[in-house]
Amino acid sequence: VLVLRANTDVLFDRLTERGYNEKKRSENLEAEIMQVVLDEARESYALEIVQEVPSNTVEELESNAERCQVWVEQWVANNS
Repeated sequence: VLVLRANTDVLFDRLTERGYNEKKRSENLEAEIMQVVLDEARESYALEIVQEVPSNTVEELESNAERCQVWVEQWVANNS
């Protein structure tokens, strides 16, 4: 389970660029500050499979995508 995390200033800019209204931006920023998604993932899944990964830059996004691809390929190889 991957939980993508972003600094609130980065997240604010992304949400603004996407045209999110003030209420929606505030809800998303509060959820990030309170790490709601991370806590829910940790409560719902075994801790060893929950991975918190930064998602602030294009490089981090690309690295996360590559990591997912490797994990999927490994899972397929192990379960075929």
